[in-house]
Amino acid sequence: MAHPTDPRLTPLAQSLPATVPFVGPETQERTRGKPFAARLGANESGFGPSPRAIAALQSSAADIWQYPDPEAYDLRQALAAHHDIDAAHIMVGEGIDTLLGNLVRLIITSGDAVITSAGAYPTFNYHVTGFGGVLHSVPYAGNHEDPDRLIAKAKEVGAKLIYIANPDNPMGSHHDAATLQRMISAVPDGCLLVLDEAYIDLAPDGTAPYVAPHDHRVIRMRTFSKAYGLAGARTGYAIGPAPLIAAFDRVRNHFGMNRSSQAAALAALADQDWLTQVQGKVAACRDSLAAIARGNGLTPLPSATNFVTIDCGQDGTFARRVLVALGDAGIFVRMPFVAPHDRCIRVSCGPDAEIAAFAAALPQALASARSQE
Repeated sequence: MAHPTDPRLTPLAQSLPATVPFVGPETQERTRGKPFAARLGANESGFGPSPRAIAALQSSAADIWQYPDPEAYDLRQALAAHHDIDAAHIMVGEGIDTLLGNLVRLIITSGDAVITSAGAYPTFNYHVTGFGGVLHSVPYAGNHEDPDRLIAKAKEVGAKLIYIANPDNPMGSHHDAATLQRMISAVPDGCLLVLDEAYIDLAPDGTAPYVAPHDHRVIRMRTFSKAYGLAGARTGYAIGPAPLIAAFDRVRNHFGMNRSSQAAALAALADQDWLTQVQGKVAACRDSLAAIARGNGLTPLPSATNFVTIDCGQDGTFARRVLVALGDAGIFVRMPFVAPHDRCIRVSCGPDAEIAAFAAALPQALASARSQE
């Protein structure tokens, strides 16, 4: 049942669609009346966080009555040491999503042009429209975002922001560091490149470009949600020029960062051995998912992330049938939203038992989809 719009909303808010960029698996479980057997759709780390991070969460529980440090001082100092830069270049926030929202709020006002790729991460688009920006999208070049087209479009419309994810979600592809450095060098005056590196810890060596922290042309976004296994803790950070980083203090929720999340992220960052183990498990799981896809006559796309995008060989209607059939079988996966990428499904890496459940359900899901043609 649709609800009437509250007349007190601003004209901009009244004009916006009721958008939810991602419907959570919990919502889907409530709809279907039972839990999923395999949670392989949200690109979380089913391998879990460092035991040190879990211990930090547990030990911090008794102090949860205290407000968190609004400066996230200890975590910012540790991140600064990790990246060998000054802490003035780092802003910690409640995941990349919140940092993107604050950045858009700082840079974009009604009518400002913003560039992204058609089918790229939808939460960025959600923030842009929410602050009155005008989105311009360019197509992918095959399964890769197209840096040259993004830059050309930014110059054409006088954009203030350009968004690119490297590695990319939803296709799992990546560009090498040299390609990104060429893109950064071409950013037009007055524009800012938003480089989303959520999956960088899972990418091949040579993927992350060197960017001087004071470079005014780019801001980088990173997270503890993927390889570090702390998606529920909502901890991300931005790296950028100090004046821009300082400006976040004008708009951010200063007490938004959970006290226990800060402690967990600090412990996770200190346990690089665990990160190495997870990277190995993800690489092995990508190989397993690729083999499952090929065994069912499908095409796995090369992945630099903790998921594998699988080309189902037909169109979006067919892939959606596969997705629904997998969901009916208790397997939560997702798919890209925009053609031609919606010919694919996207399967997160996870524990062996969940991957085996996916492997067992896929043949019947494909048969069900084909029977409806």
